[in-house]
Amino acid sequence: MVRMRTCEIGVSVVTTTWCERENIGVLLDRIHRVLRGIDYEVIVVDDGSPDGTAEEALKHGGKVIVNEKRLGQTLSLARGIFEAKGDCIVTIDSDLENPPELIPRLLSMLESYDFVVASRTRIPRISEKIASIMFKRRLGVRDTYSNFKAFRGEYSGVVARTGCGETFGAEFTLNAVRHGLRIGELLYDPPPRRSRPRIGGVLKANLRIMAANMRLLKCLLKG
Repeated sequence: MVRMRTCEIGVSVVTTTWCERENIGVLLDRIHRVLRGIDYEVIVVDDGSPDGTAEEALKHGGKVIVNEKRLGQTLSLARGIFEAKGDCIVTIDSDLENPPELIPRLLSMLESYDFVVASRTRIPRISEKIASIMFKRRLGVRDTYSNFKAFRGEYSGVVARTGCGETFGAEFTLNAVRHGLRIGELLYDPPPRRSRPRIGGVLKANLRIMAANMRLLKCLLKG
């Protein structure tokens, strides 16, 4: 059970979607079970999916925001964070690779930290492993591109500032570090990856993440 002295006015769970119709209902149902008995909301920012993802999210109790034009993952997450009303905010991917059952553990860590990242014990892509080497010391977490995070709502304006381009949410961790927030990390064993990730196949995904590495490095060097 989430300790409500940490999240006195509830929890906001934010996720973004692009063609996740087959997964979003499962995700939302699992979140509802995990957070049953406390005040919470689930915000789904859909990036204009043509497959009915937004309608499916509504059927499963999500508060749905549909982007009028494609914004990408980072800007969509930022939009959802700024809409969040909870005293504690959780961000989670919609592809079922982040177990919602870990949300209470992330929230409980906010008694000791301001910003917590759930890091995978197995980082799958070579580009993400490179990111871990490049940024682990600066960010204080091993999983640079994990979007499974929890933080206090009072810091949402700081965390969700954007300006680095598409960093798949990594910019938010950099923002937290820059503003002196206490960073915590929860390690977890990820479930098997799906055969067709949203970010693309092996080559495309690695190229996109390497580009994000360069953007994040550029932002980091700006200070």
